[in-house]
Amino acid sequence: MPFQAKDRIVFIGDSITDKGRKKDPLKLGTGYVRLLRDYLIAAYPHLSLRIINEGVSGNRVTDLEKRWTLDVLDHRPQWVSISIGINDVWRQLDSPDMEQVYPQRYEEVYARLLEQVREIPGCRPILMEPTVIKEYPESTGNKLLQPYVEAVHRLADRYDAILVPTHKAFLDYLRCDTGHDLTTDGVHMNPLGDMLMASTWLKAVTGASGRL
Repeated sequence: MPFQAKDRIVFIGDSITDKGRKKDPLKLGTGYVRLLRDYLIAAYPHLSLRIINEGVSGNRVTDLEKRWTLDVLDHRPQWVSISIGINDVWRQLDSPDMEQVYPQRYEEVYARLLEQVREIPGCRPILMEPTVIKEYPESTGNKLLQPYVEAVHRLADRYDAILVPTHKAFLDYLRCDTGHDLTTDGVHMNPLGDMLMASTWLKAVTGASGRL
């Protein structure tokens, strides 16, 4: 693992990250962030890592920008893990009359956030691909997600971020036709979906540790 003792890791995103954190005494929720926290604390007790969940249901990248100072910068983290993009696409499908965040704007706003992360001493971003919209690879939502996934790849290269290939992991899983669902509604994770997110994150971070 690339983490050092007392590192603070902020997880920020939408409802997939939030996962009921406000009702949780530990403010972690019941999703992939909780799985990662429990694993990291159990496996590396000597590091005394601090895991902070700042997911907010319904958020798009523009919403992250509005709360970036309070929910990321003020924590002075050593790591910022970002999972955003599902609602930027989903609102195009379920709320077409509202102001939309199309791929170019998504990338521009996301880049502004990462520019601010650069100003935090010793902080490195971890960028998670948006997951899926409906559990079949050729859904309209998944097709619309492609330029957002590509934007995350470009941003990871530009800002020396660890890339977590969560979209690819979900599509690969779905193509295996296991008969097991990953979500409750095509977007929000069930426990298996949370486990796939957490395991993909761990694999990416562990794989990157030798290149830090």
